[in-house]
Amino acid sequence: MGSDRNLRIGIPSKGRLSDIAGELLGQAGLNFRRQSRGLFARVSGLPIDIIFLRTDDIPTLCNEGAIDMGITGSDLVEESAVDVKTRMKLGVGRCRLAICVPDNAAYQSAADLDQKRIASSFPTITNTYLAAHGASAHLVSLSGSVEVMIQLGVADAIVDLVETGSTLAANRLRVLEDIGSYETVLIQNNRGHDPDTADRIVRRLEGVVIARDYSSLEYNVPRSKLAEVEQITPGYDSPTVNSLEDKNWCSVRAMVRRKDIIDTMERLEAAGASAIIETPILNCRL
Repeated sequence: MGSDRNLRIGIPSKGRLSDIAGELLGQAGLNFRRQSRGLFARVSGLPIDIIFLRTDDIPTLCNEGAIDMGITGSDLVEESAVDVKTRMKLGVGRCRLAICVPDNAAYQSAADLDQKRIASSFPTITNTYLAAHGASAHLVSLSGSVEVMIQLGVADAIVDLVETGSTLAANRLRVLEDIGSYETVLIQNNRGHDPDTADRIVRRLEGVVIARDYSSLEYNVPRSKLAEVEQITPGYDSPTVNSLEDKNWCSVRAMVRRKDIIDTMERLEAAGASAIIETPILNCRL
């Protein structure tokens, strides 16, 4: 491959992860338009090409150098057992991989599955986990849904991604053990093509990911209460404090984790703050 080519980012061609990847890149200023079912798109104003691929092929193709970076699931990276760098976790697409068995099964731990049949789309991860727990099973490697494999008599247990318990309940299954937690990640191969552009992409995405976890909270408070409320909203480095026309009052602005917003607003109100306003943060550089 010529060194003068654009940096290539592989993203899923369809499905929920495709939408997530496209939204993240767009918020990071990497704007592109996919033509119908085209496999390539050019990012406006940057030396970057977007390649649309099967999600589970992205780790392998990144390792082989067909793409320089990719957005995929960390579960697929681990399953592929490839030598790529995880540049950052993207804070979306979180899930867990678990060993699931019938509700009425007597199994108590992974060790009880020694010499049993296990159906999974993740044979590498499953084998590694079982070996660490003193078990060796017959792996039935499948793609797609595996929940019905026990009812079909194909397996004694399954290893699958678990998001809610509803699917397990519908198939009369329970979680025996969690294998691990996973999420969407940005990966990069070790060939180092155009490292400056790669770092620029990471920095842009960091701004989006961090912004999703925070809101800006602004409020008025008596200056005599300032030290107290600064303990409630210390901000990322420190809060911004401005004087109001009434010198006995000041305005405070600080970044607050979104999961803590409601509790923080209640604490501020109890401390004497007023005109408390939350503003979403779309992007930031910290």
